[in-house]
Amino acid sequence: MSVTTELTPAIVLGAMRYGETSRIVKLLTRSGGLCAAIAKGASRPRSPFGASLQLLSEGVAHLRPARGELQPLIAFDVTDLHAGLASHLGRFHAANAMAELVVRFVPSQPNSELYDEVVDAIALLELAPPDALPVVSLRGLWRLVREFGLAPVLDECARDGAALAEGAVGFSFRDGGLLCPGCARGGVATRLAAEDCVALRELLSPDADLPVLDDRHVRAHARLLVRWVAIHLGDARLPALEAWQEGVGEG
Repeated sequence: MSVTTELTPAIVLGAMRYGETSRIVKLLTRSGGLCAAIAKGASRPRSPFGASLQLLSEGVAHLRPARGELQPLIAFDVTDLHAGLASHLGRFHAANAMAELVVRFVPSQPNSELYDEVVDAIALLELAPPDALPVVSLRGLWRLVREFGLAPVLDECARDGAALAEGAVGFSFRDGGLLCPGCARGGVATRLAAEDCVALRELLSPDADLPVLDDRHVRAHARLLVRWVAIHLGDARLPALEAWQEGVGEG
């Protein structure tokens, strides 16, 4: 009786050695969400997998159904190695951070919109000129958070739904977004200038132009993002995201 092999578009989110010759591979697939697979023989010098299992490589995964947690990965047909991600340290750190977020917080169920968002984020990250890279990586990471369903509330007060006046407002991690002046009294919120509120909306919007941020503001937005993720995605420590934050805005 023949065993069915499923072919699905997939992105490599990480790979680790398993035994003498195999690797365990984390994949984001378009048809099934996040999955773990075993690529037998992938560590052999003449493995048919070759260099295809690099971080954020994009291609078609040949997977066989399995009862356990690990699905056999029979082949991985690369469509794009995204080799440019290794051309710049900031690009590499941002790629690692994106992969880490997806591995930690994406469920094992189909989500074609999230898959497409990750594909777009990788492409933009690879093509971004060095001077735009910090802001491009900020947008990519924020948009992943939005696809997780955990974007901050920015169009009204996150606590009472009141309209937000122009000018500086409060940002509350506990309440989940911007606060009106009344709710922000008492030191419960981080004060954001009007231009920072506008920049945050632009970073989260799929249609807005990229905001223009100097290094100081890039670092401030990176700190806000990392703290938001730690609080709202399980108070987790994320080494790759922290490494990205340490290097962002340093040129």
